[in-house]
Amino acid sequence: MGRTRRGLLEGAARAFAQHGLKRSTMQAVAAESGVAKATLYNHFRTKDEVARALLTAELDRLLAAAGELPLADALAVLADECAGHPVLRRLAQTEPELLTALLTAAPEHWGAVTAGLAAALRVDDESAELAARWLVGVALQPGRSGLRHRSAARLAAVLAPATA
Repeated sequence: MGRTRRGLLEGAARAFAQHGLKRSTMQAVAAESGVAKATLYNHFRTKDEVARALLTAELDRLLAAAGELPLADALAVLADECAGHPVLRRLAQTEPELLTALLTAAPEHWGAVTAGLAAALRVDDESAELAARWLVGVALQPGRSGLRHRSAARLAAVLAPATA
């Protein structure tokens, strides 16, 4: 990803975390990115495109980080990211229906998410499905860090026999 695009997505994350997705404007994203609105429009035509690109970039970042860790640690890191991500937390507070819609992926997108998770965690498809469903729950109801980490260890123990 190019430096400008990365900067735009970082600015979008700040704008979405501050204002929510519905209330953020392309102008707010540009301002948070430190660029002119025309520069933003050179990369993205709509706010929905920005949101999709941000979601994809964040998912790629998380899967890359998880792929370098043992299973229990990877699950704990993913859970902490889902629980503490500023955009997800803002949406949970101010736009829960939008958060639910984002987390309710269409079957073709869900398959891509679970396939990426299976590869990153080095588990089979069914194990990735279980882990993904747990992470969606964490995004919706983060709970306490200690409990998330203990749950991640338990889930890893369940998934470990089925690892690919």
